[in-house]
Amino acid sequence: MKKKAISLISGGLDSILSTKLIMEQGIEVVGFHFTSPFASKRDKEKGAMAVKTAAELGIELLTRHKGEDYFDVLLHPKHGYGKNMNPCIDCRIYMLRITAAVMEETGASFVVTGEVLGQRPMSQRRETMRQIEVESGLEGLIVRPLCAQCFTPTIPEQEGILDRSKLLSITGRGRTPQYGLAQKYNLTSFSKPGGGCLLTDPIFAARFKEFISMEKTFGILDIDLLTLGRHFRLREDVKLIVGRDEEENERLRSLCAPPYLFFSPEGFKGPEAVLKGPHDGEIIRLVANIIGFYAKYKAPKISVVAGKVGTETYTVERTEEDYERFRV
Repeated sequence: MKKKAISLISGGLDSILSTKLIMEQGIEVVGFHFTSPFASKRDKEKGAMAVKTAAELGIELLTRHKGEDYFDVLLHPKHGYGKNMNPCIDCRIYMLRITAAVMEETGASFVVTGEVLGQRPMSQRRETMRQIEVESGLEGLIVRPLCAQCFTPTIPEQEGILDRSKLLSITGRGRTPQYGLAQKYNLTSFSKPGGGCLLTDPIFAARFKEFISMEKTFGILDIDLLTLGRHFRLREDVKLIVGRDEEENERLRSLCAPPYLFFSPEGFKGPEAVLKGPHDGEIIRLVANIIGFYAKYKAPKISVVAGKVGTETYTVERTEEDYERFRV
């Protein structure tokens, strides 16, 4: 077995400490970081921090994106969802299977993770960690330096590549031992704990669940747009997203691409919107009135422009009705 490992780097404290503990034993380490379309703002910050983490450790960092191949895992999780739409166990298996392939490409002999027994309720229970290891095809090859002594020795330990006595037995959700180690090693490039992917967020999860119940297919653009604005299901085949502020208006404008159509107010200041689905006269009436409603526009007629370059202008009668009934 080669003295080379691939370490999953999240940008958080646990992963940098785990990598450091392995490097201390003279093991060459390559960092590996996953990005995701479901990354929360905190997760994106961790992604940026992962680059700094690797630089502070002086190791190479490889990156892979959870692309559309991940959607099948998300829609059909063998081990089910957590509290919301988070398939944490299947997600972990997915990442480790990819890591196994990269391990072969890089010539690494084992995988290092920052997992701590009992830290996460769904994916870091003893029996679940064992199950993930087996199903990922990495049985005996996943080293968890922070809690290694809570498990039976891994193959690198059995073969003398790693000194088990220098690995730790941290458990639970507290981080006092980790902060002590960070101080000991003078490590600074790590994110604060917290965050979690968007699939754990109840609001996003509800939107996503509604969306996939109505849409036959979806892609990265749909996921990006689900993170923005107020959402309305005007008809089973028609989805409207309305910006809540100028920043979201700009974001909707920059992201909008077929099959979405961009709408903006004409002759008054107000929210901008994107529409997915057919736009007959009744849909245009609803779009214009919803934009007017959130703009608090009281004129008897409302005009909206379709398309980013103003391809067509529609003018409709302003109506008073409960548009919240369409909210998702």
